[in-house]
Amino acid sequence: MNTTEINVGQLRIRYLIDGSQSASLGMFELTVPPGSNVPPPHSHTNNEEIVYVLEGRLRYSVGSDARDLGPGETMRTPKGSVHGFSNPFEGVARALITMAPDIGPKYFEEVASVVNAGGPPDKGALMAIMSRYGLVPGVPK
Repeated sequence: MNTTEINVGQLRIRYLIDGSQSASLGMFELTVPPGSNVPPPHSHTNNEEIVYVLEGRLRYSVGSDARDLGPGETMRTPKGSVHGFSNPFEGVARALITMAPDIGPKYFEEVASVVNAGGPPDKGALMAIMSRYGLVPGVPK
């Protein structure tokens, strides 16, 4: 199996299935250390996703439904739903993320190039990348 590993700040994305070229299902493993900086709540114009926790605990929200997911627990994000995640717990969290259709590792590589550049990330550049891949920032509460 050919995997791609991408570090975005403290987060690690290990792409297992890249379905972006064929607009099919994709899958990646997401590692979230405690207290990591995470993406702001957002929605996907064209994709739905499912999170399945492998290790640790992950706080995941879809709309107004927020849950602390442990190993073996899952949550679905329908297309267009604002969602987000965090790890306010002590241990590292690992989750398997499936996305259909897949946005692919290229999205995360582009985000990593901005986030890992040093200093505060260029929010305008991040918003442009998100927009190109159909991600829409959530409305602040």
